[in-house]
Amino acid sequence: MDTLGLPISIESLLHGQAVEWERLEFKKGWNPEAVLHTICAFANDFHNLGGGYIVVGIEEQNGRPQLPPVGLNPNQLDAIQKEILRLGHNAIQPSYHPRSVPVTWQGQTILVIWAPAGETRPYRAKVNPSETGNEWREYIRKQSSTVIARNDDLKELVSLTATVPFDDRYNQQAKLGDLSLRLIEEFLREVGSELAEQAAQLPMETIGRQLNIVGGPSEAPFPKNIGLMMFNEHPEKFFPVTQIDVVYFPDGPGGDVFEEKEFKGPLHRIIRDALSHIQRNYLKQTVIKHPHRAEADRLWNYPYAAIEEALVNAMYHRSYEIREPVEVRITPEELVILSFPGPDRSIKMADIAAGNAVSRRYRNRRIGEFLKELELTEGRSTGIRKIKRAIARNGSPDPVFQTDDDRSYFLVRFPVHPDSIRSANVEQVTQQVTQQVTQQVMQLLKACDGEMSRAELMHAVGMKDRVSFSKNYLDAAIADDLIEMSQPNAPKSPTQKYRLTKKGRNIMESQK
Repeated sequence: MDTLGLPISIESLLHGQAVEWERLEFKKGWNPEAVLHTICAFANDFHNLGGGYIVVGIEEQNGRPQLPPVGLNPNQLDAIQKEILRLGHNAIQPSYHPRSVPVTWQGQTILVIWAPAGETRPYRAKVNPSETGNEWREYIRKQSSTVIARNDDLKELVSLTATVPFDDRYNQQAKLGDLSLRLIEEFLREVGSELAEQAAQLPMETIGRQLNIVGGPSEAPFPKNIGLMMFNEHPEKFFPVTQIDVVYFPDGPGGDVFEEKEFKGPLHRIIRDALSHIQRNYLKQTVIKHPHRAEADRLWNYPYAAIEEALVNAMYHRSYEIREPVEVRITPEELVILSFPGPDRSIKMADIAAGNAVSRRYRNRRIGEFLKELELTEGRSTGIRKIKRAIARNGSPDPVFQTDDDRSYFLVRFPVHPDSIRSANVEQVTQQVTQQVTQQVMQLLKACDGEMSRAELMHAVGMKDRVSFSKNYLDAAIADDLIEMSQPNAPKSPTQKYRLTKKGRNIMESQK
């Protein structure tokens, strides 16, 4: 037995590496009524999480699998799978058929039932499938339980399922040949699916249906939008401006100089490529040493973990029907990530501004499903909390979350770490001085300790010729605003002394 037909490995499924527990249900033995109701709940996909999995043959305790598995009698598998098929025809309206796969795990036979989100929601199931009665109910998932949808939940289920999310729709402008087998195999290998070893021998329609990236009747199958977004080399052909633009303004947005780079391709690839580009070119670490303790402080101008979470969420939650890129704007003062449109209207503006926005209504449920399997997102409304934790660890200023009353855009603003700015200013001054002043001036700066007379400075640098010292050392340092007089209004005073300016002190501090 194998896991042909499952998009992820059994190890990932049972150990929760790619699927949240609310998308999993364990059954010690075969119970047609309980399994039917949970299949109906996963098909309704009330929270837009992408359906779920039922594992029969493993006992659970507090939602966790108890291993080793109890297992099923292999001789019963055929009868169970036939009953699942019958229930899909006769006990769920409209008809719905999950995928069931027998698996050998730790020496026992178990049955894994994969129930993707249905395309013709809402679904309802018989309350008692063994009876001939006509009592039907809509079932949904609440946390890790299957319950009947009642009152407001039922109304919301009907309203939410009036349309299929954009990424789960068929694309009748594309054909199966637009899906790349190479990209599919790479994905399956990365998530540890045993299906990767079978993919090359399977027709594209077969593997596409098993991954739920192909739909439609058998006589006219079409790729789904999610398949074209993830497994086509140029998804922008089908969804214009599906890209990430990274723009850097070294002199600020009003400057004449800027650097721009566009990232196009499969969604997971452009996310990773854009993040790598930002990390390599624009994220800088500063090390601050302290005279009275051995440990130095290490900080980043922008913490990578926060930028990663914000960019992944921008690609996850943006609309692919709006022809605008996700844009990353970087200046010496801030990094901004802009996407369209804004958050769902169910989220309060005050919660958005405070960074406490929580929503279980995902615009792109299938994109979230695939990004979760690639461990690029958790998909549990944890994005803003993760961003704030990363910011706090780095000691950076709080990020700013913005949208408008129409929710036409969403903007995340990351102010640069203030110590990083100071460090950059010192470094810039150091570079300028190194390029512009002579070795003699640098020697004088190093020798200047507090306020010193001309004679003391000449002695410190080993000079005896007063004229040469003035020309090559002191006058040059004063002209570059590195050394100043203690009595600037009386330059020829016999008590005149000299000291480092703020610019000169910054240079010396950087040299340390």
